Amino acid sequence: MALIVQKYGGTSVADVGRMKAVARRVADCYREGNQVVVVVSARGDTTDEMIELARQISLHPPEREMDMLLATGEQQSIALLAMAIQTLGLPVVSLTGPQVAIITDGVHAKARIIQVQTERLTRELEAGKIVIVAGFQGISGDNEITTLGRGGSDTTAVALAAALGAEVCEIYTDVDGVYTADPRVIPEAGKLTSISYDEMLELASLGAQVLQPRSVEFAKQYGVQLHVRSSFNQNPGTLVWEGQGMEREMAVTGVACDLNVAKIGIFGVPDRPGVAARLFGSLAARSINVDMIVQSTTAGERNDISFTVGRTDLEQAVATVKQVIGEVGASGFTTDAGVAKVSIVGAGMITNPGVAAQMFAALAQEAINIDMISTSEIKVSCVIRQEAATQAVRALHRAFRLGEAAELAVGT
Repeated sequence: MALIVQKYGGTSVADVGRMKAVARRVADCYREGNQVVVVVSARGDTTDEMIELARQISLHPPEREMDMLLATGEQQSIALLAMAIQTLGLPVVSLTGPQVAIITDGVHAKARIIQVQTERLTRELEAGKIVIVAGFQGISGDNEITTLGRGGSDTTAVALAAALGAEVCEIYTDVDGVYTADPRVIPEAGKLTSISYDEMLELASLGAQVLQPRSVEFAKQYGVQLHVRSSFNQNPGTLVWEGQGMEREMAVTGVACDLNVAKIGIFGVPDRPGVAARLFGSLAARSINVDMIVQSTTAGERNDISFTVGRTDLEQAVATVKQVIGEVGASGFTTDAGVAKVSIVGAGMITNPGVAAQMFAALAQEAINIDMISTSEIKVSCVIRQEAATQAVRALHRAFRLGEAAELAVGT
């Protein structure tokens, strides 16, 4: 008997028909003799609708109250799915994050999981029940309801799988695996049969929306094998695991695009120790993640610093920058929300020289200008104009011949 954690996204439980289909899939897994824990997101566009409702009341709603509001979306889903499973004659119980005791820090809207207490889960599983858990939410040490940020249900599922020692964590979504590019943009994109944690983490962090980056980080840390599948069919999906194998013939595994990007440039920054620490420390204190950072030297003892943040964090980032530039004596700043980030990812880059040059050449052939560049051992990212994003993804997919990579076994 295996213990399996399954996670179903919002599109998988969007309406009554989909909810019943998920219930049948869960029931089939249970009847095969498995213990089953199911993590569910809010239905369809429920979260977006609640956010819009809140903004009709307040342009700047308190994050604590937003967590109180948004957590109700998953609570609806777990109750409805439990009802659907119960009608199939199977024992089931639904639990919120606080009922499970998913303990988080106290950062509202972006809480991080500190601990999962398994006593309640273990007791319900030993009683022979299917356990349905609300994703995306937890409870802080101060007994406050918290949410984990967009895509947080993935992180909930992986955290439960790690805490319970599950055999696999199945992530069900509206696509049947991880592709070389977004198949909605690149119809000829190929599905990968497997991919390494590192490559998946880079793709997820760079805009691929199949998995939430923190969930992949969690899976790698605790060795949780992920299986990304579609809830709309029975096709095998993509395994995300720490595959060990021979050197890669293909340098690039996939192309990702992130539209949730904004660029901030600060001019005339004094060239002295501690200034950068003051700036980026202040941004971190507001839980604002900074991605690319470029510093260029200008005349005299002054520098220009450019960096990118998520577009959703731009307003808070600007408020922080305004405060800091006055303190450090910088000349001024500018912002640009009309950019996007395109990236290529592949563990094969380590042993294949010239990949970055090939990427830049492909973009140049399309007359796409590059604003910023960042690299790691297995990725190259470029900030470009937002209106050129789709064109860039198509050009890179074509340049690295990823359309020929259908059903690749990457990392095996």
